[in-house]
Amino acid sequence: MRAVVTVVGKDKTGIIAKVSAFLSEKSVNILDISQTILQEYFAMIMIVDLSESSVQLSKLADECNDLGKKIGMSIHVQHEEIFNAMHKI
Repeated sequence: MRAVVTVVGKDKTGIIAKVSAFLSEKSVNILDISQTILQEYFAMIMIVDLSESSVQLSKLADECNDLGKKIGMSIHVQHEEIFNAMHKI
């Protein structure tokens, strides 16, 4: 199962390291990643593989939301199919 993880907020040191380390602890594999900085704002989107993770998607989403609050970012996790359906033209 794949999911889309988005991270948005004010840029600061260590965002990618903190998010990727957190996902690694949950046995979530990052398949693709894109990040950019728009003036002082950081934006990142990742495609991740949850097939080896013992954490259910809903729990992972809640824990990522909590991590986001700790590091001052907005972190959202959605199943890839739902993400695609929401962004279909």
